[in-house]
Amino acid sequence: MNQPRVDTSPHVSDEIRRTTCYMCACRCGINVHLKSGKVSYIEGNRDHPINKGVLCAKGASGIMQVTAPSRLRAPLRRVGPRGSGAFEEISWDEALDIATGWLKPLRETAPEKLAFFTGRDQSQSFTGWWAQAFGTPNYAAHGGFCSVNMAAAGIYTLGGAFWEFGAPDWERSKLFVLFGVAEDHDSNPIKIGIGKMKDRGARVIGVNPIRSGYNAVADDWIGITPGTDGLMILALIHCLLEAGKVDLEYLARYTNAALLVTGAEGAEKGLFVRNAEAQPFVIDRRTGAPAPWDGKGVEPDLGAVWQGNRTVFQHMAERYLAPDYAPEAVAARCGVSAARIRALAAELADVAFNQAIVLDRPWVDFRGDAHTHMVGRPVSFHAMRGISAHSNGFQTARALHLLQILLGAVETPGSWRMKPPYPKPVEAHPTPHFGVVPGKPLNGPHLGYVRGPEQLALHPDGSPVRIDKAFTWENPFSAHGMMHMVIPNAHAGDPYKIDTLFLYMANMSWNSSMNSGGVMEMLTDKDANGDYVIPRIIYSDAYASEMVAYADLILPDTTYLERHDCISMLDRPCSEPEAAGDAIRWPVVEPDRDVRGFQSVLLDLGARLGLGPMVNPDGSAKFKDYADYIVNHQRRPGVGPLMGFRGADGQGEGRGDVNPDQMQRYIENGGFFQAHVPENAGFFKPWNAGYQDWAVQVGLYETPQPYLFNIWSEPMRRFQLAAEGHGFVQPPDHLRARLIQSMDPLPLWYAPYDDAEDGFDVHALTQRPMAMYHSWGSQNAWLRQIHGKNPLYVPTKIWEKHGFADGDYARVTSANGQIEVPVAHMAALNESTVWTWNAIGKRKGAWALDEGAPEATEGFLLNHLISELLPPKGDGMRYSNSDPVTGQAAWFDLRVKIERISPQAEAHPAFPALHRVVPKGGRRE
Repeated sequence: MNQPRVDTSPHVSDEIRRTTCYMCACRCGINVHLKSGKVSYIEGNRDHPINKGVLCAKGASGIMQVTAPSRLRAPLRRVGPRGSGAFEEISWDEALDIATGWLKPLRETAPEKLAFFTGRDQSQSFTGWWAQAFGTPNYAAHGGFCSVNMAAAGIYTLGGAFWEFGAPDWERSKLFVLFGVAEDHDSNPIKIGIGKMKDRGARVIGVNPIRSGYNAVADDWIGITPGTDGLMILALIHCLLEAGKVDLEYLARYTNAALLVTGAEGAEKGLFVRNAEAQPFVIDRRTGAPAPWDGKGVEPDLGAVWQGNRTVFQHMAERYLAPDYAPEAVAARCGVSAARIRALAAELADVAFNQAIVLDRPWVDFRGDAHTHMVGRPVSFHAMRGISAHSNGFQTARALHLLQILLGAVETPGSWRMKPPYPKPVEAHPTPHFGVVPGKPLNGPHLGYVRGPEQLALHPDGSPVRIDKAFTWENPFSAHGMMHMVIPNAHAGDPYKIDTLFLYMANMSWNSSMNSGGVMEMLTDKDANGDYVIPRIIYSDAYASEMVAYADLILPDTTYLERHDCISMLDRPCSEPEAAGDAIRWPVVEPDRDVRGFQSVLLDLGARLGLGPMVNPDGSAKFKDYADYIVNHQRRPGVGPLMGFRGADGQGEGRGDVNPDQMQRYIENGGFFQAHVPENAGFFKPWNAGYQDWAVQVGLYETPQPYLFNIWSEPMRRFQLAAEGHGFVQPPDHLRARLIQSMDPLPLWYAPYDDAEDGFDVHALTQRPMAMYHSWGSQNAWLRQIHGKNPLYVPTKIWEKHGFADGDYARVTSANGQIEVPVAHMAALNESTVWTWNAIGKRKGAWALDEGAPEATEGFLLNHLISELLPPKGDGMRYSNSDPVTGQAAWFDLRVKIERISPQAEAHPAFPALHRVVPKGGRRE
């Protein structure tokens, strides 16, 4: 009777608003609980198709992003030296007047003098549209140092890519193999999917130098040596071809394996044999005669020889059956035994062919041939930054796609499947545009997929058009730009000087740059006249990151719960293989500071500059804010940023007129919309006539566009031909050998460019932790309790060799720099690899953290050991530390020496504290 009454279910809120999370790239649905108008709790939305109510630590911690003391509070103008962090608050009108005053003369005289680059903003179709209207060729987002190898390899090979653009068939797959998967990205769907697989008894295999996260729960772990994934994958292909365990029907019907390759010497060698209509063709097995590759009833012959020209299949088999690719030849290099490689190949073959599944779903293919059922190869793969952030990453990703293709394990039941708007062949994507005319918009989209040397972004004299040198002979397929080269090139004036650097959510002075210390010097360097080498820097962010201190003008952004956002089919949608999907964010709370959503600021700035798409005929602003743009902008007739609730009645799906109530309809629907793929169109999408027709209906395509997967890449071969001396557009002589090697039309492996030299025999990697995604995660009060500091993890072999003990520090040296950091022992780690969590270390004075915070004392970055340029190779050239095909930053090629030192007071280098832009955070009551 005397027991106290405890309310075990107290009300946590008086209102719930549903929106979309922004704490990683999953774009999960969340319920934001409000109490007295303030966020009190965040949980998963059980009705949301992405996460079905599941929410990770990042998502639940979103409340701490809104209450973070590091939030910027008002526009700022620099009043001290650049890098000091000394600013004064100004009004928005003054800030926008300053920005307009800087940018307007550039647009009227030299638009290329503006370099506009954005970080992980998830609104790249919008920011790219703005930059195109301004007329600068210098625009891109963070993909150049994050994911372009994976994206480009997928598009050029499959017409779709890993990352969030595809997913395993979680319901049917029996074997799931992960290569180099980061733990922060797409994490809820992967975790849910792995749970489903394990519940059904499916096997999960992780291939990664580090056993953490997904690899820790895998049934088997292969601790491969960094940078050798492609070599092991090609050894698996060798085994499958040797055993005859490849899907010949799939190869013949759905890939270019049956196309004929010109064998005669000359300018056409290695290109496809074409008919009088300039179309490639196949040899029909029924007649032995040439036939259209897409002809009704045609049965392409993989083994045909016609007028001395052989098929792609024969070239492929000849290459990979060579003894150089046998497991016994590659085992030592990969750090994986030959027996284990052969065992994995056997398991892949067994599941794909002996455990095939069949769905009784009739469908019609692009040739008009009717099928009574769908055969599935229940082997699925997923891969991410771990295999792509190497200088051989593009070809490694292509090799993995080839492995999928040989098994018939793309777009089939049980395998890996693409999410709308993919599949989309490379021919359906734009090529890069770079036509600059003062006072005019750029002549087309900045980014795209190059088909041949004539589409490179080069001036008539061969010099680069873009400041980052994307789409040049150095990096022809740089489809995401090369953000890591913008500041070094601008500082060097190579290929030219810029006037204004405009960055959004890109912490380029710290964890988003190679050679962070060097980049800070570049940002503060002055010329002989005492002027900054990079004259003006405008930066927008929601938080007082390290980069804020290096800007001249700060345009403070809101947090994600205080603004409108659009997760668009035009950009990075949140689709599933069974449904096209998009979503919104909306201001579930109002900012309590003088901040504005960056996208709305860009529209205001665009109107002040008189940019055509942003003004009415009378010169007034066309859009009052980003929400207005989301609803009323149309990229092409009937197709806008959002696909749901279109038309006057709100019933349009994909296509339809503008609906003034569209935003409210999304809010009422939980912030998302899905258009479901018809059941008979759910597999074999690139070749399924039902899917092609549906995609046209909902506005993904304008016309059906079936295509063949590219085992042999003609665009790559065109660059090889140029390097061999053919064609009117020729590369510089010093790049010919590199192009001939890297642009091979069949996937191959070569050693990473920053390979072991001068005793740097230890690989050094970073991984983003599952509990953090953006660099801002490590200033989150809740997430800091999971990762407040980051030791360097050392494998047993190196630990014992150097006599490390708990509490020790290590001196780690590369060709570029040196750090002194705390260490920890880790047994489940490749024996020649050390690693740490990425972006935990912070600079003193940034992010409103105490100067004694563990992130600022024991936390550190490997960035100080990496350079944006490779060491000199003796030919007088300094090449970018990038993949030679795409320009992706080769973060994971880093090689180091390591030695034991006594415990230190803090990690080094330790830079002086920044002047605080916002007050230091205090203890919350």
